[in-house]
Amino acid sequence: MAVTKDRSLIHSLDWLTIFVYVALLGLGWMSICGACYEYGEPKDFLSLASFSTRTGMQLVWIGTSILLGGVILLLDDRIFDTFAYLIYGAMLILLLATPFLAHDIKGSLSWIKIGSFSLQPAEFAKFATSLALAKFMSTYGFKLEGSWKNLIICSTLMLFPMALIVMQKETGSALVYFSLFLMLYREGMPGSFLFTGIAAVAYVVVGLRFSEEEVLGGLLNMGDIYVALLILVFVGVLLYVYCRRSAIMNSSEYTGAAGSFIAIRQRRYFYILLFALGSIGLHLSAGTLVNHLAEHQQKRIQVLLGLRDDPSGVGYNVIQAKIAIGSGGLEGKGFLNGTQTKLKYVPEQETDFIFCTVGEEQGFIGSAIVLILFMTLLLRLLYLSERQPTAFGRVYGYCVFSIFFFHVLINIGMVLGLMPVIGIPLPFFSYGGSSLWGFTFLLFIFLRMDAARIRMQW
Repeated sequence: MAVTKDRSLIHSLDWLTIFVYVALLGLGWMSICGACYEYGEPKDFLSLASFSTRTGMQLVWIGTSILLGGVILLLDDRIFDTFAYLIYGAMLILLLATPFLAHDIKGSLSWIKIGSFSLQPAEFAKFATSLALAKFMSTYGFKLEGSWKNLIICSTLMLFPMALIVMQKETGSALVYFSLFLMLYREGMPGSFLFTGIAAVAYVVVGLRFSEEEVLGGLLNMGDIYVALLILVFVGVLLYVYCRRSAIMNSSEYTGAAGSFIAIRQRRYFYILLFALGSIGLHLSAGTLVNHLAEHQQKRIQVLLGLRDDPSGVGYNVIQAKIAIGSGGLEGKGFLNGTQTKLKYVPEQETDFIFCTVGEEQGFIGSAIVLILFMTLLLRLLYLSERQPTAFGRVYGYCVFSIFFFHVLINIGMVLGLMPVIGIPLPFFSYGGSSLWGFTFLLFIFLRMDAARIRMQW
């Protein structure tokens, strides 16, 4: 037992996760080299590592990220719990001040210039919000299921940074916080919330997609009909689940609590009725809500749903990204040999659309390796989260998993034309120090918590 208790930090760390982290950093740097390289430039390492180039600067960000990760691992894990609210409050103040301190970059007011560098506070707000949620949800007697008060407080902790980031005109970064509802579901949030969210997305997508196919002389469209059928299906699912639960509650165990059983049954009927009415209201208002979006956002939705072609406008990025990925074939064109990326056909190819460089230069095999590494990281985060001895560590771990999952899913999905283009980086691949530092903070704080689990178990 004494040997277990006195295990050194180096033996307590999850080295598999660290290996995946380093591998993704290396592959990410190679991808940035491919995205930034131009014909005629030297291909030797010294030229690529020059600080006057983006590839050289990315090496600086990678080196400082590894250094920051090492520093975090040397800290006492208890400081994250102790100062969680303080870190969160300081980050909110910084987010509030950012629009007043930032310079306008492509319409965004989210970058603060510090000397020759620029930092984006929104990237660091993710780990600060995760710590605050973990702190609150690990308080004694906390319970999410059946407690509207706790659910509202958790939602508020997420909505504050979201609202401040939207003020900076960074809608994509703000949407990341919706991923934290996956963590809330793990911690006891009723499944009806996720069910309602999935239903709402289905109504909007199906309703808009078939809204232009009119029937009955224009009185209705196929979107109305399909959404009506979806509402019937979803209400049917709720009634089926309700009937099963009612059968269980009506067993001999509940025969002495008839009044309570009737009250629960009436409440569930009311919820189902409310769900049906809300579904109808959402469908009828979906078109109006979309019309209130910015013009370029409306066009992106229309292109994604196949309602319009805009190959020279908002659809240009995705079309060129698909061409770049498809041209890589099975094995790819080789390091620094991509043509689509070298000729700069793909806008933002070193940031939001970095994955197209992977597809072109490394081909299907290289893309599969990158996806396997990300899948390994995500599965490992789930495993580490479940083995945490404290609620604080578990909640924070699921926050980290949710954020990484959202970034990987949306970024790669939008490059393939499967998700709307909302402009969020691919972890460890997209160029920039802020996102790389932000993801490193997220991951290594959790690794430090996990390394301390032996002491907590003891």
